[in-house]
Amino acid sequence: MSSLYLSRLSDDERKRLIERLHETQNGNCFICGSFIDLELHKDTIDIDHIIPLQMRGQDNETNLALTHTHCNRSKQDSDLNVARIIQSYEKIKSDTNQSGRSPNLNDILVNYGGAKYDLVFKIEGDQIKYSFAEIGDTKIYQQPVYEDQLSGFKYFFALLPIEYVYHDDKINPRPIGSNLSKLIKEFYKKRPQLHVSLAWIDDSESKAKIRVFDGQHKAAAQILLNTKYLPARVFINPNEEVLLSANTNAGTNLRQVAFDKSVQRHLGSKLYLDRIERFIKERGLPDNEYDFSEQDLVSHFRGESLEMKKYIIDSIRDYITYCPDNGLREYIELGGKNPEKPLSYSSIEKTFYSFFICQKPLTTPINYRLEEGENPRELEKHQIVKIMDIIAEVIYIGKYSLDIGASRIEHKIQKGENIPLEHIKAYRLSREEILYTWLKCVLQIIMTFFIMQGKPLQQDRVFQYKFPDSLRDRIRTFVVNMHNLPVWINKDLSSTVFGGKQVYSYWQTIFETGKSPQGVQVLSKPIDLMELISDTNSNQ
Repeated sequence: MSSLYLSRLSDDERKRLIERLHETQNGNCFICGSFIDLELHKDTIDIDHIIPLQMRGQDNETNLALTHTHCNRSKQDSDLNVARIIQSYEKIKSDTNQSGRSPNLNDILVNYGGAKYDLVFKIEGDQIKYSFAEIGDTKIYQQPVYEDQLSGFKYFFALLPIEYVYHDDKINPRPIGSNLSKLIKEFYKKRPQLHVSLAWIDDSESKAKIRVFDGQHKAAAQILLNTKYLPARVFINPNEEVLLSANTNAGTNLRQVAFDKSVQRHLGSKLYLDRIERFIKERGLPDNEYDFSEQDLVSHFRGESLEMKKYIIDSIRDYITYCPDNGLREYIELGGKNPEKPLSYSSIEKTFYSFFICQKPLTTPINYRLEEGENPRELEKHQIVKIMDIIAEVIYIGKYSLDIGASRIEHKIQKGENIPLEHIKAYRLSREEILYTWLKCVLQIIMTFFIMQGKPLQQDRVFQYKFPDSLRDRIRTFVVNMHNLPVWINKDLSSTVFGGKQVYSYWQTIFETGKSPQGVQVLSKPIDLMELISDTNSNQ
């Protein structure tokens, strides 16, 4: 809705209005908070209503703000107050992304003055007493302590200053998802929070952190809206393993929480470590004694043997996914769908992790030849990371643009949009059915190498054999040559071969025959692995 107030201003009146708003806002953009230079930015400045006219905002100077044109055009809400809040979250998100992760509740707390103090408290019978003296509130609060009838856990309800609230990233490793902006808008409209956050505290000492493990999105949205106190149900000295299992089941078996697969694997990894600690304790072993195998763990926890096997594999997948040396990590969408990144976590599981990780529990001790660098699981993890890093270097780094993204690429090609050829290559090689097919070739090259060396091979454990440099060079050469095949930049195939998602066998047929199952010539000739591991071919 256009502004009658602004339309009636003369050029001089508009200029003076901009100067007044600039002074009122201390020279900063209302949305992003960055400085506005009235000379350098004179052609890229917007005046907009803080509360939109359609939401009954007033059409006068008291309801106007100065913004960068870019900030105003790209804002995620018509209400500038909400847009400013969302922008502040985007800044936190950008900062954490630089360290290779997504933000969680603790990042929000730290940025808004929270997560500073442990709670000093004492429990007397069925009452808990505490104070917030560190923030100048010396009042002694007293709350009844209840007992959960099913778990037997003690708990109390409290309204907590954010300075005394922390995030528990062990029980809840989920990053904050894309629905946060919706919660911000919901709370901004003064609609109440329907479920309080869940937290826990250790009563072994009289001073401890209150750790939130459930409800972090609602808590984060409220903090961004400048809420200084959070309501919570606080468990007193609960069994952490029970909470961890309950939270894991809520996001997997019970589907109560929308846990992405990468988060599920992270939780599984935590449960694996917990089972190791339990095994050591229940067997009466020294704390640093790891002379037992994965199979020993499965046998010990025989009542949950299937879960135990899953936890073992989850720990391996989790290590590889978040390893700082994994250059491919930046190009994997770990949480649902992201139009920027070419690889989904689901595709990574169906290809890299399915092909390269041994899915069976090992019978060798966990600490077997660890110091010599010959431990099977450690070799497996590090060598998978290395292969993923090689692939990232050859196909993605400096070639795939996150700004262009992966959304509707074939449609854009068909419309004649100018998309860099290196980006098209990376995008097409990332498509799950294509990735599945050429990674199968990588596995075949590795197995053939060891067979030609005369090595008796356990095929499901191929990554647990130490790769010589010559094998890694051969894999790199193959990836380079695969990346350089003309098919990946053939725009004429956009509406046919690349026009929709195909089954895995579709591209296997193309690799074997050069043609699609419908007879379309896709490759000049069938794939020859011996040619694709030739250095001569890679230098062309």
